[in-house]
Amino acid sequence: MGEGAAGGWFDSHCHVQEHYESAPGDALARAASAGVAGVVCVGTDARTSAEAVALARAGRAGELGSAVPAIWATAGLHPHEASQGTTDVARFVTETLEAADGALVAIGECGLDYFYEHSPRPAQRQAFAEQIGLAQRHGLALVIHARDAWDDLFAVLGSEGVPERTILHCFTGGPDEADRCLGAGLFVSFSGIVTFKNADALRAAALVCPSERLLVETDSPFLAPVPHRGTANEPGFVSLVGAAVAKIRGVEPAELARSSAAAARRAFAL
Repeated sequence: MGEGAAGGWFDSHCHVQEHYESAPGDALARAASAGVAGVVCVGTDARTSAEAVALARAGRAGELGSAVPAIWATAGLHPHEASQGTTDVARFVTETLEAADGALVAIGECGLDYFYEHSPRPAQRQAFAEQIGLAQRHGLALVIHARDAWDDLFAVLGSEGVPERTILHCFTGGPDEADRCLGAGLFVSFSGIVTFKNADALRAAALVCPSERLLVETDSPFLAPVPHRGTANEPGFVSLVGAAVAKIRGVEPAELARSSAAAARRAFAL
């Protein structure tokens, strides 16, 4: 499938380039067979961002074969790696955009993770703020990771300004947190967690999120949905995530596929 492929599911967040190094094309071919029309491969540092862009370009050049979804890339510094500083990522973004080939569509994933705190909180907030600025300067979407840090997340967004197209990936809150995201103009992306038994609050959030702001994702290879929980996730499993969200919302999976793909294309300006 080419860049303009329409119809089918859209995996708004995966890490195929990083975790299927030996054969990313195989995972993507399986996704296409599962009805996935588009994927966004997400960078978490300068290296994985470069790999994501390379994979997107390989897809455009036909190097992965014709039976793969359309592929786009992001470049960012994950909060776990915030202590590295954003210099290398910012340089890579500038260099990549010079090609003007449309492979790079967003900054991120970036944000705050106060659950693991692999980087100190001040470093996380600084790296997050700098990447918000990077998205604003280049007119790119922003992909946010947030865990146990809602108040600081919105404090940084409030001080730096919310980019016009901002996605809260792998949303894990309830209806109240969803309302905060929607009130700030964010798109909200749901992962396989929505299929987990203990995710009632998340399912309630999926019910109230308007379809024009609702995305679905795998975050593969993490967070495989039921019935694959505990195994490696793949972009092809986004159909299971979407079917679960559709059931919550009382719509047919095909309708959810159409609306979530359209929302993803708006979010990433595709």
